[in-house]
Amino acid sequence: MERADQAGRDERLVAAVGTGDADEVRRLLEAGADPDTAGEDGLPVLCAAVTAYDAAVTELLVDHGADPDRPLPDGTTPLSRAVEGGSPAVFHAALDRDPGERLPRAERERLLRLARAWYETGAEAGLRRRTGASGPAETVRIPDDEDGTVDRVSLGGLTVRAGHGAILTSLERFFGVETPPEVLMARALADPDPHHVDRAAVLYPLGLRHGRETWSAVLAADHPSERDRRLFALRLLRYADVLHMVSDRPYDRTEEAERLAAWALDESDPKVLWEILDLYVGLGHPQEESIALRLAGHPDPDVRASLPVALGDASGLGPKADRALFAFVRDPDPTVRASTTGCLDHWRRHAAEAGRPADAARFAETLLGLARDPDPGVRGAVAQTLAASRDRSPAAADTLWRLLDEEDRLVRLEAAYGLARRHDPRTEEAYERVGRLPWDAFSLGEDHRLLALRSYRAGRDDGSAPADT
Repeated sequence: MERADQAGRDERLVAAVGTGDADEVRRLLEAGADPDTAGEDGLPVLCAAVTAYDAAVTELLVDHGADPDRPLPDGTTPLSRAVEGGSPAVFHAALDRDPGERLPRAERERLLRLARAWYETGAEAGLRRRTGASGPAETVRIPDDEDGTVDRVSLGGLTVRAGHGAILTSLERFFGVETPPEVLMARALADPDPHHVDRAAVLYPLGLRHGRETWSAVLAADHPSERDRRLFALRLLRYADVLHMVSDRPYDRTEEAERLAAWALDESDPKVLWEILDLYVGLGHPQEESIALRLAGHPDPDVRASLPVALGDASGLGPKADRALFAFVRDPDPTVRASTTGCLDHWRRHAAEAGRPADAARFAETLLGLARDPDPGVRGAVAQTLAASRDRSPAAADTLWRLLDEEDRLVRLEAAYGLARRHDPRTEEAYERVGRLPWDAFSLGEDHRLLALRSYRAGRDDGSAPADT
């Protein structure tokens, strides 16, 4: 009976893999179906999932014990078929664990040769060589996963995805091959699509080797679009920053800050300049304020909006920075005005702690004045800033109360949250005025702004003040 049950599960697994029913595949595997079950063609079902470019089912099978290194009658393995197929998503789903730890040297070299041959030959030429077909190939750009795009190339009844460059890069990393940074950059920029899988694949190895040599290779890379190359260089810097934050590798950002400071003063493209400033501002570089002052009149509003936070230092705002900040407050673009709200509250608090009540009042009055700005985005920024602010003045609380008249429910929620943090007696009514919020308004469980109402009620009931969160 048990043997018949097992056979039935395996048979249903073959059918579920064939239809791409990931939920059913998971259920059957958890019920004991054999992940190496052979399909009607005599090959393990993992091959069917790889051929169908079904990364989800491929991953399920491998996670439940399917062998990606199993030798097949034609001399291939499921993993080598994933390499040939050219989909980085399917290739990574078929890995199981780091192949550099489990594969013998001969097999590692074979996989590298296979990926390199497909990449250097090209998907279309590789299919012509494989099929002997002479007609036109059908090429369509498609998403390979949520992070990248790739060409799907069909010819002579066969189809591959042209992501062999990304697969080659991953194999080199797994097998400890130190590919020169200029080679990786050429691979990344070979396709003009900024979302191509080959670009995403080089970020990790280049990010880990972040330094003068790598940066020189990045800047020297040849690409038809100089702007595109510069944007990719900034993407690489951003990735390297994140990578080193979550690793234990030593990482001194001083050189990066120097590099970005010089670049900001030379850059003419607004989009590239915004990316530079987004990386640079906040690094604590001594030129931050001077660069912000030099760029204060920049014609692009996004560039101007990135500058207010760069004004001032631990000692406060100097006269030039003060004038620049209040010029941003009066900027014709609402994005720029909105960007000043947090700065105004920061300098209000700084002035109050430094014993300068007149300056503190000036910053506070300016922030509260922006709550009457004609642009709803600016008013929303004020609500968010005031809600988090430690300003406990009646004027701040009354401003939050008036912001409950806003049309945007999330702005009203910020205002109610600000009143709850102040233990304001109008809090219950404020939350009633927020109205019903859509379920998709929050993505991380119970929102802190909703939890504040619970804290307010608890504090009211036991006579204690709520925590100042």
